[in-house]
Amino acid sequence: MKHAVLIGIAGGTGSGKTTLAKRLKNTFGDDVALLCQDFYYNSFDNLTYEERKLLNFDHPDAFDSQLLIEQLKQLKRFEPIERPTYSFVEYSRLKDTVREEPKRVIILEGILIFENPQLAELMDIKVFVDTDADIRFARRLMRDIHERGRNPDSVVNQYLNTVKPMHEAFIEPSKKRADVIIPEGGMNNVAFSMLVDRIKNIIENWEK
Repeated sequence: MKHAVLIGIAGGTGSGKTTLAKRLKNTFGDDVALLCQDFYYNSFDNLTYEERKLLNFDHPDAFDSQLLIEQLKQLKRFEPIERPTYSFVEYSRLKDTVREEPKRVIILEGILIFENPQLAELMDIKVFVDTDADIRFARRLMRDIHERGRNPDSVVNQYLNTVKPMHEAFIEPSKKRADVIIPEGGMNNVAFSMLVDRIKNIIENWEK
């Protein structure tokens, strides 16, 4: 029995990996499933809101990697899943889940998806989006203010205290596991076209 093809797209915060993943999803629609590692943050229900705000969300331990691994295995076996949802405003996993139907191609994006060896081994194609640190910080600053209700001081403090050190300790070293490295993020049209061609080939040749 054939297994679904899993494409991992990693990179630092603000690198453009989410833009790339969404462009691919928009191109192929229902032929592709898109998952984000951010869905799989641990719940931390035992902590208060103020305590959750102080957590290091850029460390591998912040994620429920075992649940992500198990659900990816289910999708690769063409079994549907009920994936978690997460609130960046409340810093907490929500009670609601979202049903994801299996597809021939699964795209997983996230900052630390190559750091975990068990997770990386599930991927058939590993793409690392490599973008200059100044650009990544500027993108994160704008996103966290406009989409996640943060203030500039909190974004800067988090970046200096956890985001940057964790990038250097975990994300940058995980680049060595990548099959393809894409500079400058999701608007690299040459790299995007290559990935589109690869996914088309997978879909078109599935039954042959």
